[in-house]
Formats: sequence, structure tokens, C-alpha cells
Amino acid sequence: MISFFLWIGMSLGLLVLVCLYRAIQGPTIMDRIVSVSVIGTKTTVILLLIGFIYDRADMFIDISMGYAILNFIGTLAISKFFFSRKSIIPGSKHLKQGEASK
Repeated sequence: MISFFLWIGMSLGLLVLVCLYRAIQGPTIMDRIVSVSVIGTKTTVILLLIGFIYDRADMFIDISMGYAILNFIGTLAISKFFFSRKSIIPGSKHLKQGEASK
């Protein structure tokens, strides 16, 4: 059973690398935000797998729940920030919402 959890953890680690590629090379800012959120979710699952491997699931469940809450709040905050700003670069040609009519 331990080897099963190890294989699942290693495959999730490889999938994190795929998501990291999307976070760096994403065509839009929303693709990057979603990929960082997916990386956080996969990290939560990897933490739970580590807890099962070391027979300390109770401790790692608490850690992973805290990490999941921080990941969720961070994703919401970054999404709201870039929704109002519409661009990464300050002063870029992208207009804020409501400025197109001026």
C-alpha cells in the first residue's frame, strides 16, 4: 500500500510540473491563476499522501486543510485584483472596466 501512495505522489509531482509550465507560459493571466490554483490543490493532496505514508494522517490533514484555505483565499484575492486591473503591467493599453466609453 505504501508503494501505491508513493507512485501516486510521484505522478502528482509530475503533473505539478506540467501545471508549472502553464503558469509560466500561460497565454492569459487567468490561465496562470488557474494553474497556480491547481498546483495548490495538488500540493494539498500530496500532503495527505505523505500523512498516510508516515501513519500520521491526523497531523497532515490539519496542515493540508490550512494550506487549502490559504490557497482558496489567495486565488480569490489575485482574481479580484486582476479583474479590476485587467493587466499585469501598470499603465498598459488595456482599459479598466467602464473606461471604454470615455
